[in-house]
Amino acid sequence: AGVVPVMIVLYIISNVAVLVVFADRLPDAIALIFTDAFSGSAAAGGFLGSSIILAVQMGVARGIFSNESGLGTGAIAAAAAKTDKPVRQAMVSMTQTFLDTLVMVTFTALAIIVTGAWTQEGLKGAPMTAWALEQGLGGGWGIYTVTIGVLVYAFTTILGWSYYGERCMERLMGRVAVMPYRLIFSVVVFVGAVTSLEVVWTFSDIANGLMALPNLIGLLLLSGIVVKETRDYMSRKNWKTED
Repeated sequence: AGVVPVMIVLYIISNVAVLVVFADRLPDAIALIFTDAFSGSAAAGGFLGSSIILAVQMGVARGIFSNESGLGTGAIAAAAAKTDKPVRQAMVSMTQTFLDTLVMVTFTALAIIVTGAWTQEGLKGAPMTAWALEQGLGGGWGIYTVTIGVLVYAFTTILGWSYYGERCMERLMGRVAVMPYRLIFSVVVFVGAVTSLEVVWTFSDIANGLMALPNLIGLLLLSGIVVKETRDYMSRKNWKTED
């Protein structure tokens, strides 16, 4: 359980080190993000945002894949927490989006831009990030950081999504469906590992969309209860210090 936080800290430190080395390029990198996102001009290499619509589409798709916001999966893990304060647990769960997307993904994007990794032919995905970190760290540290990070994140993600699916199958069909689900899940994991990145991204986007649609409808229907519970909880004088 403690491996992932350690890797997150190591990864953030690595990206910060790269940004320090290329600090003079940082203002231009930030400007590039906004100009290419809203000007409608296409960027070469790894960036696919040729228009505002496409930029938003890709951003939302990758953001959802990163932090699972709106999918309803986070509630499955949160429901397993030992607490009698659902609002407090929800606030804790919200930190995932901030740390995962606003911090880690932003640092990664900036590192890729300032090092020019996005302009390198044939680089995409993890190899692009590894190349970017290597430019600032050297000595193979960038490659090691990304390789170990991908292994840790991939393994824990597999475990997490397996757990989500098990809980759903158990709810819908009972415990008898758990073992067949595990077998099918294992096969799908293998297929995903040997399939091209474009196919995996496309399938993931479709699957996430199919999960998000009913969940967002449910959120709208339950929004009144969420607002009421949140207001009731925050109306307590000591809600910030409650255990």
